[in-house]
Amino acid sequence: MQRLILTLAAVCLPLGIATSADTKGIDTSSLRSSAPADAQVYIISPQDGDTVTSPLTVQFGLRGMGVSPAGLAKANTGHHHILIDVDTLPDMTQPLPATEQVKHFGGGQTETTLELTPGKHTLQLLLGNHLHIPHEQPVLSQKITVLVK
Repeated sequence: MQRLILTLAAVCLPLGIATSADTKGIDTSSLRSSAPADAQVYIISPQDGDTVTSPLTVQFGLRGMGVSPAGLAKANTGHHHILIDVDTLPDMTQPLPATEQVKHFGGGQTETTLELTPGKHTLQLLLGNHLHIPHEQPVLSQKITVLVK
């Protein structure tokens, strides 16, 4: 069974279609990527504390690395994931789950439009490698809070 799971992971992970459930119990440490020490991901817009309306455009920023789509293994690159109202960070050793709170931008997108309900929301960016796995030293933005009218 372990051999079948590893084979499935070898086929699915490079295609960017695996999830943390697909790799449960598999040592993914060899699938993680390094990031330059000075790499930084950040939210350009909106700013922390802004009052906004929905739909909301969120612009992503990245320094010290390049943006590359999921499935394309290229050194010092990754793609964005936005964490919405996440209190506890996901497992940083596994592919990030695709949920309502963890949105994937595997096409290399650098902005998105979000539909958010009225009230306070937190937003945070996390860079993932070609397999949606955070880098060994996670490239994680500051968490911002916005108020949606």
